[in-house]
Amino acid sequence: MRTDKPAIAYNWPFFGRVALKTGLLFLLCNLLFALTLPLEPLGRLSLYNVLFPGRERLPYGENTAVAYNLSLFNIPAMLASHTLNQSKPPDEARVVLLGDSNTWGWFLTNEETLAGQMNSLGMQDVHGRDIVTYNLGYPIMSLTKDLLFLEEALAREPDLIVWLVTLESFPRDKQLFPPLVQNNPHRLRPLISQHGLHLDPQDSRLVEPSGWERSLIGQRRNVADLMRLQQFGVAWAATGIDQFIPPREEIPQRQNDLSADTSWEGLNEGETLTAEFLAMEVLQAGVQMANEAGVPLLIINEPMFIADGANSDLRYNSFYPRWAYDQYRLLLWDTAVSQSWLYLDWWDVVPPSEFTDTPVHLSPAGSSMVAELLVNEVQRLFDNTAVGR
Repeated sequence: MRTDKPAIAYNWPFFGRVALKTGLLFLLCNLLFALTLPLEPLGRLSLYNVLFPGRERLPYGENTAVAYNLSLFNIPAMLASHTLNQSKPPDEARVVLLGDSNTWGWFLTNEETLAGQMNSLGMQDVHGRDIVTYNLGYPIMSLTKDLLFLEEALAREPDLIVWLVTLESFPRDKQLFPPLVQNNPHRLRPLISQHGLHLDPQDSRLVEPSGWERSLIGQRRNVADLMRLQQFGVAWAATGIDQFIPPREEIPQRQNDLSADTSWEGLNEGETLTAEFLAMEVLQAGVQMANEAGVPLLIINEPMFIADGANSDLRYNSFYPRWAYDQYRLLLWDTAVSQSWLYLDWWDVVPPSEFTDTPVHLSPAGSSMVAELLVNEVQRLFDNTAVGR
């Protein structure tokens, strides 16, 4: 007896109905995505600190052929991939470092960064808890960028925040320059409002997707970045590589012979740097946020290269003419004293030989020098104040 099943007749109306249902489902998914724009909730879902070890610094980079890393704009995803996102053990006291590429560790392994070297030296508080340092530096110079990461850090039970700064992070027109800031207006605007920041919440550089741009198709690059970050977890776990570091002898050296031009950010020698030109209130907002959370915040004017070549009588380095940097140091010092900030000026504590390609990027030895100074200061704060108690 034949048991062959009867052939099903697939005709054009059938395929038409399938195509219509598929199209409607596709449109519905895009509509729901556009209405909710769930990128941040999706970013909090991470395999790091679960299947893969957490990253020791924030994701940054695009050369995926030589480093298992990428840049993205999703701050919750960046923090979810970081070791700081782990639950805080009862026997741990946390120090969080904020700053630019100097803090992040340009051309440095994770072990050679400030955080890595501080952890290798070992500290304990008066209760016997291990003091562990976390690196939340990010390679863009902007105080506002740091403020976004400070907000996230305060949600992760820090006992002390250390914020390393330099003059290049202060100009007001640089506060909204970083793409990371531009793509997080929903995070920036409440900070502008709450802390009276002199920044335009409707600045045209702020990215506000609308209409189809909010859909799954419109956000496909950002969704893909979330997936790529998770995919890199396998290689990161196997190698610990998150930055390409060439042989030390191939790293370009900072400029020692300098231009005779003494202008800076459109200002000329003889003009005065003011708190209106420099975004001092962003620094004040960070101090206020930390104080409200009951967390001490230490501000450090980070070390920089001091040239001795041509025109070094006019400029300290390729970043700063002497007149501008001297005014900045004085203004920052006066502000710190008047506001009773915890503040240290370490601008010249590292010898010129221990800088690499820019006036703020340290060699491993230079990073070690700063780490030792910082360990002593952090230990003093934990021993002699209410930090972590």
